Amino acid sequence: MKKSIFYHAGCSVCVSAEQDIIALIGADKVEVVNLAEHRNQIEEAEKAGIKSVPALVTTNGNVLHINFGASLADVKG
Repeated sequence: MKKSIFYHAGCSVCVSAEQDIIALIGADKVEVVNLAEHRNQIEEAEKAGIKSVPALVTTNGNVLHINFGASLADVKG
């Protein structure tokens, strides 16, 4: 089964959104990627259409940007 992917950067806004997404969707249906810890996945996030974090990529490829925390350019540093 394909999972949604929740990208974030580890900030308090992102962690709060992560907890809400897991509560809404279920931990078994969402993969969480902290881009501050997994910088090698930033390019993957860009290709998926992520412009800022936190953001959720749904199973059909739609990108839902949630409560602006940081631009992807800021995460890239």
